[in-house]
Amino acid sequence: MTTIQHWINGAPVQGTATATQPVFNPATGAAQAQVVLGGAADVDAAVQAASAAFETWSESSLTQRTQVMFAFRQLLLEHEEELGRIISAEHGKTVDDARGEITRGREVVEFACGLGDILKGSFSDQVSRGVDVHNFRQPLGVVAGITPFNFPAMVPLWMHPMAIATGNTFILKPSERDPSAANFVAELYKKAGLPDGVFNVVHGGKDAVDAILTHPGIEAVSFVGSTPIAKYVHEQATTHGKRVQALGGAKNHAVVLPDADLEFAANHITAGAYGSAGERCMAVSVAVAVGDAADGLVEVLERKAREITVGPGDAPGTDMGPLVTKAAQERIENAVGTAAMQGATVVVDGRGLKVDGHEEGFFTGPSLLDHVTAEMDAYKEELFGPVLAIVRAESLDAAIALINANPYGNGTALFTASGEAARRFQRHIKVGMIGINVPVPVPMSYYSFGGWKDSLIGDSPIHGPEGIRFYTRPKVVTTRWPQPKQQVSAGFNFPTSN
Repeated sequence: MTTIQHWINGAPVQGTATATQPVFNPATGAAQAQVVLGGAADVDAAVQAASAAFETWSESSLTQRTQVMFAFRQLLLEHEEELGRIISAEHGKTVDDARGEITRGREVVEFACGLGDILKGSFSDQVSRGVDVHNFRQPLGVVAGITPFNFPAMVPLWMHPMAIATGNTFILKPSERDPSAANFVAELYKKAGLPDGVFNVVHGGKDAVDAILTHPGIEAVSFVGSTPIAKYVHEQATTHGKRVQALGGAKNHAVVLPDADLEFAANHITAGAYGSAGERCMAVSVAVAVGDAADGLVEVLERKAREITVGPGDAPGTDMGPLVTKAAQERIENAVGTAAMQGATVVVDGRGLKVDGHEEGFFTGPSLLDHVTAEMDAYKEELFGPVLAIVRAESLDAAIALINANPYGNGTALFTASGEAARRFQRHIKVGMIGINVPVPVPMSYYSFGGWKDSLIGDSPIHGPEGIRFYTRPKVVTTRWPQPKQQVSAGFNFPTSN
């Protein structure tokens, strides 16, 4: 069986790890590889390599760094299909969906290619007599990313191109459920001309995470995952003096008003809810049907849910693949049963689905629940699977109040033909990312990604302008160049600009 190793200092290494974990193909239920589980010694080896590389990489020219990014972007384009199939085989999502996440990740690489303009400082002439002021930003040093299973290419690509292009060196700890994409990307970086040690991969579980959070040689940590772990990462890393980006979970609502085009709204909500089997932090997990929209919306959503083709991610015509693990499959099916016991109407029941030729795969079909209330587990919990809950609200204001009372604030959407309603919604909703007639409002790379409330622990969103600020620190320089033999008096009072 193939063993997936760490990538440290430009090459795959076994490291000190003695334990491994199986990597499954979710469509077949069979183990197809094993990944080494590293710990503190492996993290330290990566830090040593990254620290040595930082000495020269941080002093490299901006031209050299952006040239690597341009080459890396081209390699991502050329190997998109291959990387997409690697992701599909370990995650379960369709190949087309995997290619989509690579595209969205590549957009951040493209943003990093243009850092020459973004990193320009400012200059103020003659702030006082003979005194000028200018500023610039410098990299932090060795930084790390801890990323989830659901986007094994895109989420890391939200981190390391920004960090590397600004002059840092990077250590990635990907999910052990689908680790191969990280090593494939490391090979592409090497082909792009990135010096050894600038990008490293350490595989593992909690031991590797804890070593990253506490290692004195790591300056900053970026994390995307569940809210409880995000809180743990933020607490531990900040306690050890690190900068932290910690993005947590979500419960994303799509509100549908009576004036909306129900066919349009249902079509997009269905894709937002069941795409990637619902394993997205921006998935639509709750549809809030307002007033007279409810019955018609449920009717269309039911029809569209039943039209979804479930199968292996690499099979032509598949709309939705399996869940990532057997445990995830069982958790989702138990959640549907719990919802029924708590009073929800199961309009479409995805439990017990078997796919011909893949009977041992981790499949479950789309489930649609109506008459869900805010007190039910199906509403309160982040299910992270193909379950769409419908909550009925009397008015837009009631829908806004429902969403604002939810502890999460990642993404939300409103489907309407009313500009007044849209403006009221976007101004009063307590959510970080908003879509108007857009179900999954993931910002473009030149904006920053991050929610509110329990969806973002701390105050550091990811990529875009916030990503530049996160991976760099500013310097402000005040200069005076007096003429030879010129006498400039120095006072004992606090200096002013007079």
